[in-house]
Amino acid sequence: MEANVKGSQQDLDPVAEVGQDAAMGVGPPSPIPTMTEEERQELQVELLRVEDEIQTLSQVLAVKERQLADIKRKLGVTPLNELKQNFSKTWQEVTTSSAYKRTSETLSHAGLKATAALSNVSAAISRRLEDVRNAASFKTFEEKMGSWKNKMSPEMDASEQLNVPDEEPQHQDTPTTLDTPLH
Repeated sequence: MEANVKGSQQDLDPVAEVGQDAAMGVGPPSPIPTMTEEERQELQVELLRVEDEIQTLSQVLAVKERQLADIKRKLGVTPLNELKQNFSKTWQEVTTSSAYKRTSETLSHAGLKATAALSNVSAAISRRLEDVRNAASFKTFEEKMGSWKNKMSPEMDASEQLNVPDEEPQHQDTPTTLDTPLH
C-alpha cells in the first residue's frame, strides 16, 4: 500500500509549462536529465527555430493589425462607431435573453400590483377623510371656524365676497405729457 501512495504522489507532480513562463517556475528547477552533446545541440537548434517562428508571427500579426486599421479607416469605421455597434449588439442580446424577458415580465407584474395597491390605499384614505368630514365633531369645528372668520374679517358686500369686479377698470388712453418743457 505504501508503494501505491508514493506512486500517486508522483502522478500529482505538476507538468512543466511551455514558453517563457517555464523559465520562471515557482519551485526549484528540476534536475536536468543526462543528455548527450548531440541531443543538447538539437535542442539548441530547435529553441532558436521556435524563437524565430515567434518573432515572425509577431511581425505578421503587426502587419495584419495595420492592414485592419487601414481598412477600417477607409470604411469610416471609427473606434466610437465600433463601440456603438458593440453596445447595440450587446443590448440586443441582453433584451432577447430569456432572463431579461422573465425579469421584465416580473417587474411589469409587480408594477401592476403596486398600482392596484396604491389605488386601494388612495380610495381608503379618501373614504376616511370623507368620514371625518361628515363627523359631527368636524362639522362643529367647521362652523366655529366659519364664525370666527366672519368676526375677524371686515364686512364685504356680495360682489367682494365672490371676488368678482363690477365692471372693467377704465384706462386712460391719453398719453402722459409734461406741462413744462425741459431745457
